[in-house]
Amino acid sequence: MTMIRRWVMMALFVLGNAMVATPVAADDVAATSRSVVRVVTIAIVDQEVVGFGHGSGFAVGPNRIVTNAHVVELAQQYPDNVVIGVVPSEGSKSYQARVIAIDSKRDLALLEIVGARIPPATLYSGSLDDSVGLVSLGYPGNVDVASAQSAADYIKPLSPVRSEGSLSATRSVSGVNVLLHTASISRGNSGGPVLDHCGRVLGVNSAITRGEEGDAFFAFAISESEVAAFLNQAKQPFAAIGNPCMSVEARMSADQAADRAAAEAADAARREAASKDQTSREQAIEQARADAQRNAENVIAIAALLLVLGALAVGGGGMLYQRGKQREAIWAASGGGVLMLAAIVVFVLRPGDKPMLPKGYEVPLATPSAAASERPLGKMVCKFVPERSRVTVSSAADVNLDWGQDGCMNDRTQYADDNGKWTRVLVPGDEQTVSVLEFDPATRTYTNYRYFLSATQMDAARKIRAQIPLKQCSADAEARTQLGTQQQSVRAALPPAYSEKLVYACSAAAP
Repeated sequence: MTMIRRWVMMALFVLGNAMVATPVAADDVAATSRSVVRVVTIAIVDQEVVGFGHGSGFAVGPNRIVTNAHVVELAQQYPDNVVIGVVPSEGSKSYQARVIAIDSKRDLALLEIVGARIPPATLYSGSLDDSVGLVSLGYPGNVDVASAQSAADYIKPLSPVRSEGSLSATRSVSGVNVLLHTASISRGNSGGPVLDHCGRVLGVNSAITRGEEGDAFFAFAISESEVAAFLNQAKQPFAAIGNPCMSVEARMSADQAADRAAAEAADAARREAASKDQTSREQAIEQARADAQRNAENVIAIAALLLVLGALAVGGGGMLYQRGKQREAIWAASGGGVLMLAAIVVFVLRPGDKPMLPKGYEVPLATPSAAASERPLGKMVCKFVPERSRVTVSSAADVNLDWGQDGCMNDRTQYADDNGKWTRVLVPGDEQTVSVLEFDPATRTYTNYRYFLSATQMDAARKIRAQIPLKQCSADAEARTQLGTQQQSVRAALPPAYSEKLVYACSAAAP
């Protein structure tokens, strides 16, 4: 085995753990750069390196990579004597890959690696306007030549090189749809993605024109439609979205007006409900007052009737006594006395004219308090609100929620009280995204703020999250308060601006 083979193989597959990826900025293109990889091919025949090449690629699944077919052409020339290496932009490891699908006409190939979970990129399936701004990500060879100090520098994890340009035109070349653009690329960018400013894949860099005698430089990229068709034929699932690109700044500016309008609408609804409750209460009090007065008058009338009957009985007893009917006179006088006594008792015990309020109206009407946010709302269907959201790569399907007592969501996840709103910070172990979930009981608005982070940022967030013990729903108010305090530590470690904001309007689910 020659020396060149030894150091190439060692550099490719025995990278030291000391290598750490450079953290990326918190923007959409930087988020997609987590998906970009370098692709290295080495052909060895009779213990001699007979071919060495490299290009770029990007993940469409945790372990599936799209690149150009010509980047891995050595695998076709030397099918049994080629090592294909994939070097992610983050981490400290590289991976061996194999070709599982190839389309030479489209100049596309699909690779599979084992043992890696790379954040997948999302394709943009919407329409493109002429002169739209775009960004190219990849590993241009001229940069490698200028900066590499050894062979190991070619295959250690590094953030991809970023260059910007604009869409110049669309063309059909030999029946394949391509994008003509002005982002600067060179050998080594082949297979890397061309993105819009929201980080969605518009195409795959494939070729460049040569500028001679003042001719302008242009680059060709296989269009998203061709990439999607290739992946469908390969039966490879992928994410695609057609939402127009909206900047974070524009979304945050619009948020202020939208949040203010939502708060005003919720306040108006509360006032209307309170007005209806007040009217209902006043009507109930008036009816109760009339009922009390009527009952008092009826009892007084009964007492008067008993008194009259008693007096008549006593008078009748006197007449019987005068006629010598002493026995009958005693009974009549006694009965009359009982009736008169009953009249006095009924009159004394008569009900007052104070109204007896119906159940639920016993206490004065009060302004809703923060405790109202603790009440269960039950099962709800939350509909996605696109005009209040910013979606770049995620699904925007509706969400079903079951809001329970004291911030218990779906009978399993405890949310923390945040000034009348309820929040939960999710730091998953299998993806590079932190989600801050927020539910506002007053407006019944459910919001998911998503942050696409680098591997270094995710490691930091996971270490903080590991210190938060409360995960399940809890009736312990102190534990819930502590959860809110601990979650603030995670939020403080997040970038100042979110990557996506998904807003949902919730209403009671049909029974």
